[in-house]
Amino acid sequence: MISGLRTAIYPVADLEAAKAWYTEMLGIKPYFDQPFFVGFTVGGFELGLLPNAEAGIIGPQPLWGVADIHVAYKRLLDLGATELEVVTEVGEGIKVAAVKDPFGNRFGIIENPIFDLKAVR
Repeated sequence: MISGLRTAIYPVADLEAAKAWYTEMLGIKPYFDQPFFVGFTVGGFELGLLPNAEAGIIGPQPLWGVADIHVAYKRLLDLGATELEVVTEVGEGIKVAAVKDPFGNRFGIIENPIFDLKAVR
């Protein structure tokens, strides 16, 4: 039985550079830091960095929740990400956007006023 999202893994060629960028972007240090994997706890979920792997923008596309998508999107760009998908309202107040991180991965964000955090388990 699937319980819900636990981990989103981002492949990176340069683990140290990616760890530094994600630490700055997230504003937290990793909880798990090994040469074979680096993990950050983000809102009860894990964002993982997998070294020596090929980044990409196709495949599964997790969306990380944000309170203000315009502020979050601008900050990602200010930190060196590049624009993939501009902020778009998709209905019922839900907004989505995506950037390419400096390592070549798609990083999606969502502002969803309907999301029920209490339902997360």
